[in-house]
Amino acid sequence: MLLTALISGLVLGGTYALVAMGLTLQYGISRIMNLAYGEFVIFAAFCAFVLFTAYGISPLVGMLLVLPAAFVVGYVLYGVMMQPLVKRSGKTGALDVDAILATFGLMFVVQGVMLVTFGANYTSYSYMNFGVNILGASIAANRLLAFVLAVVIGGALYMVLARTRWGTAIRAVAVAPEAAPLVGINVNHMARLAFALGMVLAAAGGIMISMYQTFNASMGVVFAMKALIIVIMGGQGNLLGALVAGLMLGLVETFVATYIDPGLTLAATYAIFLAVLLWRPSGLFGKGGRA
Repeated sequence: MLLTALISGLVLGGTYALVAMGLTLQYGISRIMNLAYGEFVIFAAFCAFVLFTAYGISPLVGMLLVLPAAFVVGYVLYGVMMQPLVKRSGKTGALDVDAILATFGLMFVVQGVMLVTFGANYTSYSYMNFGVNILGASIAANRLLAFVLAVVIGGALYMVLARTRWGTAIRAVAVAPEAAPLVGINVNHMARLAFALGMVLAAAGGIMISMYQTFNASMGVVFAMKALIIVIMGGQGNLLGALVAGLMLGLVETFVATYIDPGLTLAATYAIFLAVLLWRPSGLFGKGGRA
């Protein structure tokens, strides 16, 4: 039972971490607090559902279709909706407020489209729904696959940001957006790419969630709030912090649901969040360890 709960917690935490990494990029680099982030996670889950049930396309293959589309949506959305807010904030200094209000409205638009298209009922599909024995514990294969995908995608992203010239430019914008133009970095272009890449991670997380969880059109706010909690716990713009905080959150939720009461998982999540805020207001890794 303990090993099963531990592995299940790591699987859930890995998915949370990947989803939160996308919001970390959008908020830490683009300076956009995207309250509609969770809706795009759920929209991607519905895309995977439709591709699998209507056309027999597996979620793995579906990613090859959905993720590029998510990048395009994020790239266009930033240019059409967010970039004017960024330009206006240069005069008013109110980017955070404007972004929150704009994405709050966008959240209801996307949610409304999903409710009209897919209805309000819970949805799921059966994909790799069989047990795999790991050290005597039986874990669903679809959960293990989701965990492996989260590790691969998250690890690849971290390596790109840590080891490439493009990643260095992204980190420069995250740490010092005012000074980045002095070394020839196009801050607006990097912010737009980061926002689009964040949307790709949201879509990847949504597809992985759809493989082993039921979901409906109104669940986006749950994932948005959990991603926001992880971002704040890990430290603004810190990918490593988002990884650790996501794993921590997944483990806490799983152990509380297994050994105490499933109804207390949300309370435990907020208790951990409040403890981190009181102990380390800048997050587990602080501002110095930003990606």
